[in-house]
Amino acid sequence: MDKLEREILGILSEDCRVGAEKIAAMLGKETSAVEAAICNLEKRGAIVKYTAISNLDEEEDECVEALIEVKVTPQSGSGFDGIAEEIAQHSEVKNLYLMSGAYDFAVIVESNSVKAVSRFISECISTFDCVLSTATHFILKKYKIEGASTVKKKGGRLSIQA
Repeated sequence: MDKLEREILGILSEDCRVGAEKIAAMLGKETSAVEAAICNLEKRGAIVKYTAISNLDEEEDECVEALIEVKVTPQSGSGFDGIAEEIAQHSEVKNLYLMSGAYDFAVIVESNSVKAVSRFISECISTFDCVLSTATHFILKKYKIEGASTVKKKGGRLSIQA
C-alpha cells in the first residue's frame, strides 16, 4: 500500500462521507488519482464497507450485544478458517476475530434478547463438533466505538486559566 492509499484510508476511516474531490483537495492531488486509488482499494478488499457507526444504547432497549469467546480444535485441512466461515454465516454474528490467548475466536453477536443470544450459543455455536468451550460476556454500555467516544459531556463549570 502506498502513501496516497494510506492517507485516503485515514480520511475515510474518520468520515466515509468525504468525497474524492474533497480528499484530493486535502491531499493536494488530482481527483482522478484519488478516485483511481479508492477504486483500487475497493477491488483489493482493503476497503470492505462504508458504514455509519451508531450508538443505540440510549435509543433502543431491544438490542442485546454479547462477546462470545470460543475455544475450538482446528479442523484438518482448513484449520481455523473453515470454522470461522461456518460461524460467520449466521446473521446474529456482527464481528468475528481469530485471537491469541485462552480462546481462539471472539464473536460479537447482536440479537433482540438475552434469551435469543443464549439460544444462538446453545443451538448454533455449541453444536459444532470442534467447539471445546465458550465464555459469554454481555455488553452493558459502550463508552467508545471505533475510536469515537459515546460519552455525552456533562455541562460543568468552565475552566478559567490564564
